[in-house]
Amino acid sequence: MTVTSSRTTARPRHRGDRPAARDRRRRRGGGRLRTVLVISLSLLVLVSAGAGWLYLKLNGNISTFDSDGLSDDRPDGTSKGENVLVIGSDARTDGNSALGGGDKGDIGRSDTAFLLHIYADHRHALAVSIPRDTLVTIPPCKLPDGSWTERQENTMFNAAYSVGQTAKGNPACTQNTVEELTGLRVDHTVVVDFKGFARLTEVVGGVKVCLPQDIYQKDLNPNRSTRGELLFPQGEQSVSGEKALDYVRIRHGIGDGSDIGRIKRQQAFVASLLKKVKSDGLTPTKLLPLADAATASLTVDAGLGSADKLISFAMSLKDIDLHNTKFVTVPWRYQGSRVAVVEPDADALWAALKADRTIDGQDASGGRSGGKKKAASAAPSPSAVDGTGVTVAVYNGTPVSGLGARGAARLTAAGFTVTGTATATSQDHATTVIQYGPGLKDRAEKAAALFPGAALEEIGGAVVNVVLGQSFATAAPAASSPAPTAVPSGVSDDARSADDDPCADLSYG
Repeated sequence: MTVTSSRTTARPRHRGDRPAARDRRRRRGGGRLRTVLVISLSLLVLVSAGAGWLYLKLNGNISTFDSDGLSDDRPDGTSKGENVLVIGSDARTDGNSALGGGDKGDIGRSDTAFLLHIYADHRHALAVSIPRDTLVTIPPCKLPDGSWTERQENTMFNAAYSVGQTAKGNPACTQNTVEELTGLRVDHTVVVDFKGFARLTEVVGGVKVCLPQDIYQKDLNPNRSTRGELLFPQGEQSVSGEKALDYVRIRHGIGDGSDIGRIKRQQAFVASLLKKVKSDGLTPTKLLPLADAATASLTVDAGLGSADKLISFAMSLKDIDLHNTKFVTVPWRYQGSRVAVVEPDADALWAALKADRTIDGQDASGGRSGGKKKAASAAPSPSAVDGTGVTVAVYNGTPVSGLGARGAARLTAAGFTVTGTATATSQDHATTVIQYGPGLKDRAEKAAALFPGAALEEIGGAVVNVVLGQSFATAAPAASSPAPTAVPSGVSDDARSADDDPCADLSYG
C-alpha cells in the first residue's frame, strides 16, 4: 500500500519565485506603514483636540471691561508705538479678600498703575509709574446707571478707579484719566488683581528680590502692637505667592515709608519677574502654564479679549531686550501730603514718548511714521524771530496735554527765556493770546510773531504771558522747531533697567 504524506513536499526555490516573496514583504511592510500613519493621525487628532481644549480654556479665563465707559474725546492716536495701561487692583472679589485683608464687597481700588510704552521698533519699552496719591484731573466717567460724572479737578489719581463705587472698579475711568494726564492714546488696558499676581509668581517658580534689612509683620501692618514674625531676612532671596504680594505691598518698613519708595520696589520686582521669564525661555512648556495663570488673573479691554489676541500681543514683545526695558516715575514733588506732577518735565516725557524717543533721546520709531501728516504750519521759523532778552511765561489754555511744553520749545528755539509752564485758569481758549504789561507791547509782538493769529491783550503787571489756544493745538509745529530729544535728567537718572541687579538701590526712597 502506498502511504501519502500529509505534509506538502517543499519545492526547490527558483529565481522566478523572488517577486512573490517581495510582494509578501511589501504587504507586511505596508501594514506596518499603515499602522504608523494611523497612530500618527490619532496623535495629531489628540494634540489638536488638546490645543482646542486649551484654547477654549484660555478664552474662558479672560474677563473684559466695558469699553462704553471710554471718553468720546480721546487723543488722536498719532503715537508711533503702543501704550498699555497696567493697573494693579486690590479688589476684594473672587477670592482676593483673603490676600488683601479687606471685606467682601468692598469698593474696588487701584493699588498701583503704570503706563507701558512699547516703542515701534519693538526693541525698547518704558514703564512710567503714576503714584496713586498724584493730584490729577479726572474727566467725566461713566457710572453703572449709564450717567456720566462731572469733571473733577485736583483729585487723587487712584480715585478714578473707584468712580461708581463698584466692587470690581472702573478701569475705563482710569484709562480716561491717564489719557487726560498724558495726552497719549492708551491702546490697551490690563488689570491684575491680588490673586492673579500671586499665582503668576508661583507659576514662574519665584522671583528674586533683595532686602536692605530684616522685615517683620509689623512692617507690613504698622497697627500691630508687636513686631511679629520675621517675613523676610536681609539680602537676596526668591519669593512667590502671598509672600511676593507682601513684598510689593510693604511700605512702612523700608526707606522713608513713602508710596514713592514702594513704587521703586515694585519696579524692581517687575524687572526681576521679566528677567525670570526671559531666562526660563519662551517655550510652549513654559508659556502654557504662564498663559493659563495670566488669562485667569487679568481683566482686559476688548482689544485683548481673546486668547489669540492676548498671546499674539505677548509674543510681539519677545525681542525687547532687558537692558532696553526701563522703569521711571512721572516727574513729581510733594504737595502737602499728596503728590503733584512737575511741569514742564512731565510734558517733555509725554512728548518724547509720542515721538518714540527713548529717555536718552534715541529714535526708536523703527522708521515708522506716526500717523497722517498735517498741513504745513504757517508759523515762521523760530530763526526768523529774535526773542533774546525777552522773558515769558507759558500757559496752556486748552485741555490738550503737553501743549505747554510744545509752546515753550518754540519760544526757546527763538531765543526767548521761558520762566515756566502752567495750566491757564480756563481751558476754552480758541486762539492764542499774548498778554503784556505796560510798556511791553513790543516784546509781546515778538512772541506773537511765532503764533499766527495770536491776539494781544494788555494787562496789569510787568509780565509777558503766552496763553496757548486751540488754534496752536491743531496747527503743525514750525518746520525748524526742535524735535523732542531726551527727557529731563531727573527722570532718566532715576531709571531702572530690567537687567539691573536686584540688590541695587535698596533704600527705595
